[in-house]
Amino acid sequence: MIHQQNEYGSLEKVIVCPPIYMEIKKVINETQKFYENDNIDIEIATKQHQHFVETLKKHGVDVIELFTDPKLNEQVFTRDIGFAIGNTLYTAEMGRNIRKPEIDVLTQVLDQHAITYQTLKTRSIEGGDVIVAEDKVWVGNSERTTSGAITELQHHLPNKDVVALPIRDDILHLDCAFNLVSEEIGLIYSPAFKKEDVEKLHESYDLIEVADREQFTLGTNVFSIGDKKVISLPENEETNRQLFQKGFKVIEVEFSEIIKSGGSFRCCTLPIERK
Repeated sequence: MIHQQNEYGSLEKVIVCPPIYMEIKKVINETQKFYENDNIDIEIATKQHQHFVETLKKHGVDVIELFTDPKLNEQVFTRDIGFAIGNTLYTAEMGRNIRKPEIDVLTQVLDQHAITYQTLKTRSIEGGDVIVAEDKVWVGNSERTTSGAITELQHHLPNKDVVALPIRDDILHLDCAFNLVSEEIGLIYSPAFKKEDVEKLHESYDLIEVADREQFTLGTNVFSIGDKKVISLPENEETNRQLFQKGFKVIEVEFSEIIKSGGSFRCCTLPIERK
């Protein structure tokens, strides 16, 4: 069953992929540039990802794991390859050709589990740019998600308001600068957006402002599992403090090795069922 009306309902089922072949090859964001020489310690990354998955399972989440391919070094970021809106799972149209084979892995696993999906054709749109908020869908207009693809998505969703949010060129996806953790509360890194869009988002939500230092460690890229429970990095102390003050239970999980590639908990999950 596919069902997702928002980013914060009780999580029932999610798709992940272990970081067995994770590697920084061609630098695609500022975080990777910083860690290019260190690169990724696969043993540490795998242990951290396993702990993350165990945390999800401990909270009653059904976890589907994709099989890994040694040629696909960014498979851990399952958020990008698809997204669920309402009762439909859409497979993404990737912005980089090198990541297109990840869609083939996803569809093979979906077929194995008898999970139906729709394929988006207009190049390009990636799930990290899609934030679902009941009758509204915020979509980052980024280097990975084009205006044409956003228009196609609106055609698929006649009963929802699909709103484009242009983001700064060095921000890879929308969820690296904006995320929702409840119907009223979200996280934002304001310098990523135009002034008028920041004002529009503040009018819609009570937003926690993430500072430069914690944006570098992907402070907005938390992952909600429902019942005001949010998985976050322990490094993002100020973000976590403000979430706690607003009544959230912050579950801190080490993910320091994986974020070297520029993605955190939301990037590493493809939710397909929420209550």
